[in-house]
Amino acid sequence: MKFDLRHVGYLRSDAGAQALREVAERPLTDSTLVADIAWARGRFGEHAGVLVETTVLRRKAAAKLPCADGWLFTDEALQQATAAPVARHRARRLAGRRVHDATCSIGTELAALADSAEILLGSDIDPVRLAMARHNVADVDLCRADALRPITRGAVVVLDPARRRGGRRRFDPRDYTPALDALLAVYRDHDVVVKCSPGIDFTAVRGLGFTGEIEVTSLAGSVREACLWSGVLAEATVTRRATILDTGEQITDADPDDCAVAPAGRWIVDPDGAVVRAGLVRHYAARHGLWQLDRDIAYLSGDRLPDGVRGFEVLEQISFSERRLRQALSARDVGALEILVRGVDVDPDGLRSRLRLRGSTAASAIITRIGTGPASRATAFICRPSR
Repeated sequence: MKFDLRHVGYLRSDAGAQALREVAERPLTDSTLVADIAWARGRFGEHAGVLVETTVLRRKAAAKLPCADGWLFTDEALQQATAAPVARHRARRLAGRRVHDATCSIGTELAALADSAEILLGSDIDPVRLAMARHNVADVDLCRADALRPITRGAVVVLDPARRRGGRRRFDPRDYTPALDALLAVYRDHDVVVKCSPGIDFTAVRGLGFTGEIEVTSLAGSVREACLWSGVLAEATVTRRATILDTGEQITDADPDDCAVAPAGRWIVDPDGAVVRAGLVRHYAARHGLWQLDRDIAYLSGDRLPDGVRGFEVLEQISFSERRLRQALSARDVGALEILVRGVDVDPDGLRSRLRLRGSTAASAIITRIGTGPASRATAFICRPSR
């Protein structure tokens, strides 16, 4: 539903807080939702919609923002909100600085910055989200302002342009709200941190005149965002960085990338998505004593696994065809198969169904292209995962 200031005022009141506590006791599951809404309408009348919506959003937020109990959200704001560990990582890079979050929305970045920034200000053009932020981060100074009209000097400006409109993702940075090209032009003389979609085209960003560092961050095995760091915020000589929050590891394009290309050894490693997305596969390989199976494919190999990394122990290598793979898996009594694919047009779910496996053991199959031109061949590795 669409929240307005009247809704936010009610939810922040003592009566609203008590009503939320009562609604929170309802199951609000798919099977009970209709009955729960009917109960809420009978108990709270016109406020039922915002009470139910807020309760549902708080439950959705629990995994993403575990410290946001009691917060107010809109659905779209919650979808775009930065996961707490990612926001805390960014806050650590900004520790001790004066920071202005010029697209503060409901306040998730402000909450992470509150204990580390020297001075902190939040602003947003949306009065509803700003009112929610006043509830969520009550100790932070806030004001209403258009991000395209700078209101601070000498502060790092954090920008998180909206990448959804009407529930749909926007992939072209010029379709962000505000548009990325407009933001970079307006803040050309400022130190800025800009949160972007993880799939953003790096070449397009450079084409807009950005010359700083692009950091790609992953959490729980998933690439969460690309972040632009300009001016003195970017490390000298670094233009690309991959940050893996699960392990704390960071790889940059200033690291060595002397990585060989060779046949598979004992293990195959599928690098973290942040490493792949940032174009730092060779740098990661060089750091960990690995090599590439093919210069244009992200799979790596080695005789030992990097600490804490899931790998695939090679049991057998075959030229890929569905018939050969089915025969090899049948000979190994495989009934459950994980399929990883790079560089070949294979749908893992469709292939798994066609293989019709009936065995009693589990395995992994890595299917990839090796070589280029006439020498290119599709190859399958039957593997035992390390975990």
